[in-house]
Amino acid sequence: MTTARRTDFSSAIVLSDVRKTFGPVTALRDLTLEVRSGELTALLGPNGAGKTTAISLMLGLGAPTAGQVQVLGGDPRGGAVRSRIGSMPQESAIPLALTVREAVTLFARFYPAPLAVDQALGLADLGGVAGRRAGALSGGQKRRLAFALAVVGNPEVLLIDEPTTGMDAQSRLAFWDAVTELRTAGRTILLTTHYLEEAERAADRVIVMNAGAVLADGTPEALRSQAGGARVRFTSDLVLAQLQSLPGVEAAEVDDRGHATLRTSAPEALLGALFAQGTPLSELEVSRASLEDAFLNLTRAPA
Repeated sequence: MTTARRTDFSSAIVLSDVRKTFGPVTALRDLTLEVRSGELTALLGPNGAGKTTAISLMLGLGAPTAGQVQVLGGDPRGGAVRSRIGSMPQESAIPLALTVREAVTLFARFYPAPLAVDQALGLADLGGVAGRRAGALSGGQKRRLAFALAVVGNPEVLLIDEPTTGMDAQSRLAFWDAVTELRTAGRTILLTTHYLEEAERAADRVIVMNAGAVLADGTPEALRSQAGGARVRFTSDLVLAQLQSLPGVEAAEVDDRGHATLRTSAPEALLGALFAQGTPLSELEVSRASLEDAFLNLTRAPA
């Protein structure tokens, strides 16, 4: 893997008080965020949060209505900066009549110092289908080809929108191995994903957006700590009111099959009370608060 060209910027991407409107619709409202150089940052948010709009501005595909967008210290709409950015959008205009190798070779010619074509194919785990026409690829293989096209230019900054949608489990593992290799080589990576367990495992930092603004910004561990405590699941005959009265319970749900899910900051006290009552339990499971718990707590709150 070729090491990324080093920059003098501690933050590879800076958005300052950015507002973006489309007619009467405000997609971004005074959005301020920084993506530090050499880190993998996950940008999370529900549909309509403004993630894709923010990424389009980082790619130089439009101008903010107000505020400033800088990538690698410059305006991403300029060719000198854009040639140093790689992009894997949710939907890619892949040249379907070309073979996989031909498509990657074509894209490599757009950049001043690209990766070797075989290296890009290897990162995307496409060596075995390099001679196949892009139009004959499966949905997951097309996503992997989009990844190869994004990285073949040897970018310093890589922007990835919902990368593993449509990939099978093996392809996802290969993708995250490649992303880890790119980060180790010094790339700055910003990605969006609805697979929060992937973001929790891989990201150095998580930014949560909603309604065009930042709700939270920190490490996965810091955001999990905001969710607090643990999640306790089991099956019993207890009704919702009984569960809510147990010590330390902050939230409780029961489905129609008697499967209870409790969120608590004191799992030991909760379990002690259940055992002291002699409550019959089955399928008991205790897990720490996850990034998904933190995400749901944040995005349920008023923005």
